[in-house]
Amino acid sequence: MAARCGQALQVKPGLKAEKIVNALRALDKVQAPREGHMDGAPNQDNQAYRVLARKYRPSTFQDLIGQEPMVQTLTNAFRLGRIAQAYMLTGVRGVGKTTTARILARALNYEADGIDGPTIDMPRLGAHCEAIIKSGHIDVIEMDAASHTGIGDIREIIDAVKYKPATARYKVYIIDEVHMLSQAAFNGLLKTLEEPPEHVKFIFATTEIRKVPVTILSRCQRFDLRRIDAERMVAYLKDIAEKESVDVSEEALFMLARASEGSVRDALSLLDQAIAHGSGKVDQDEMRNMLGLADRARVIDLFEHVMAGRVAEALAEIRAQFDLGADPLVIMSDLAEFTHLVTVAKVSDGIPSNFAISNLERDRATAFAEALPVRVLSRAWQFLLKGIEEIQGANKPLHAADMVIVRLAYAADLPTPDEALRALRDNGGMPAGSPPSSTGGTGMSTGHGGGQAVSQSAASALRTETAPLPDGEPVALQAGETRPTQRPRPVLATNNPAPQSVPMDDKAADPVPLTKIQRFEDLIALAEEKRDLALRSALINHVSLVAFEDGRIEFAPTESAPQGLAHNLKAALSEWTGRTWSVAVSREAGAPPLAEQWAEEERQRSRDAEEDPVVAEVLRRFPGAKIVNVTYREETNGDAGLPPAPDDDDM
Repeated sequence: MAARCGQALQVKPGLKAEKIVNALRALDKVQAPREGHMDGAPNQDNQAYRVLARKYRPSTFQDLIGQEPMVQTLTNAFRLGRIAQAYMLTGVRGVGKTTTARILARALNYEADGIDGPTIDMPRLGAHCEAIIKSGHIDVIEMDAASHTGIGDIREIIDAVKYKPATARYKVYIIDEVHMLSQAAFNGLLKTLEEPPEHVKFIFATTEIRKVPVTILSRCQRFDLRRIDAERMVAYLKDIAEKESVDVSEEALFMLARASEGSVRDALSLLDQAIAHGSGKVDQDEMRNMLGLADRARVIDLFEHVMAGRVAEALAEIRAQFDLGADPLVIMSDLAEFTHLVTVAKVSDGIPSNFAISNLERDRATAFAEALPVRVLSRAWQFLLKGIEEIQGANKPLHAADMVIVRLAYAADLPTPDEALRALRDNGGMPAGSPPSSTGGTGMSTGHGGGQAVSQSAASALRTETAPLPDGEPVALQAGETRPTQRPRPVLATNNPAPQSVPMDDKAADPVPLTKIQRFEDLIALAEEKRDLALRSALINHVSLVAFEDGRIEFAPTESAPQGLAHNLKAALSEWTGRTWSVAVSREAGAPPLAEQWAEEERQRSRDAEEDPVVAEVLRRFPGAKIVNVTYREETNGDAGLPPAPDDDDM
């Protein structure tokens, strides 16, 4: 025994023999193995309570759950004798990085009857196992990089690695949260990490792998520890509950699995808390109260109200959940999570089995996926993400959640721009009481105040009327506007307008093929219809028109015109009209480009408006005011249609 302790015990002169014997016995008690005494199998003599996360901490690679790829790699490496000098373990909190590091240190130093070499198979405690598991072995040094960040701490390691281990096979350094080391500390570790002595192994653990320099990573074997999927987590928690003789409902286990987000330590900590909260019995109501969660079934009911546009019912539901103790932020998060679940069910062949959901959630999500289009689900997701940010910064989260619900419910059945335009083109407006298209609605009853009413109002807002100028130029006018007395810039009211010379058939879905292009403005409208925005922009900004007729165009390009404009224009016209066009580039100076003409017309409108007595008086009484837009109102029957001019006192 004294030989084994050689370097660990220093005997001072004058120390009595009795004290020496007692010291040796104490050290032997720490070093000697005791069967069954480990975190996975607690010592019955110790009555102190240990939390579940420590009580059921894995002690072998076989006890690890969800990390089969890493175990397989290490098993093959140990069998072939290809043991690296350094390992990097990364993953989210609670997946077992530190536990894996200790198990790996135990495997490197495993000594038992008949086994004297590194091995993955450790059927019983070896000579060093218990001390390593309890972080008390003299040759397995654990260091927390969060509190030992400097180069001085690394120098101590560099100075110590030259000495061989006292009792074990390898001297193992476990550095947790290694990303917290300073840059100087990383640099100081590089050379030792690349060429360490044969008796030294390094094991690093981190949650922020991107903060570790690549020079360190390149010298390590990296293992990414995975999150535990929901199905395996539920089975694991159920097994722990049976060992603890605790009655836990299946719904509560699903709640725990969702809340843990793949972290075993978080799941066990929550289970520990739930057992205490429920006095030894855990059901979904107790779990919901403890976590501040909303009832999952009621969240689905809220989703149904919102998607159907039943605003009053949705607001009443969220108020009822709030009165029962649910956090509005949690309600919105659960609503977003269910929206994601329905979307996954919509775009894939069913819901994957690794989702921690009950059969009720799975059935209802599948039903919603069959009824709702992807555009509605995608828009709901965006609304909820923005709403969650608003609730987080709101003084009254419930009020913010109400506004998110209102916004989402009224937009649930809103058509996309192409659907609205298609409906306007086909029917001249949105048919009352029907969705914009065969795929435009949600397939659900809208109730009162729902999204369909919003769809109709949106269609009304998009609807425009076209009034020709005296020379026949088409101008899109918004509701309440009339034809201007001067030629304005043509405003394309939709994303798919038709040229003036293209007759539209109310019963036809597509316009009649174009036969003639009489005016240059018709050519611009045709480019817009064909969605050739680059050519349309060039025609407006870089073409000084010299002559134009059907089948022939002559122009002078500006200095900044794109190269090959004439060639591109000729090719496009031939493709669009089915005829060969004559496109000539002239040396003569043509008319100013349309963009310059429109800008000058707008400036002239502003000058005309400034000369108006009423406008001039407004500008005088409001210093700093300026004219930003001028709209002409059509005068019918003289001035009868205009409101009376205000008196000075009214101003």
